Amino acid sequence: MLKNNIEVDVKVKCIEEGMTQAKIAEEIGTSPQYVSRLIKNNDKIVNQTFIRIMEKLGYDVKVTYEKRDIAN
Repeated sequence: MLKNNIEVDVKVKCIEEGMTQAKIAEEIGTSPQYVSRLIKNNDKIVNQTFIRIMEKLGYDVKVTYEKRDIAN
């Protein structure tokens, strides 16, 4: 089982960084609709076959996020 709610996680990170999904889409060169669709459909972010394999092995999957140190 995927323990994260990717959609909520992205929204929270956007708020923390003062960014909108539309702005992120613009900065990475894609459409806001694509970013929204990707976030809402977790199957595209975390492969469901990988999840099923890990479940069969007795594991749940939790994605963690670590802020990079960006030197100026």
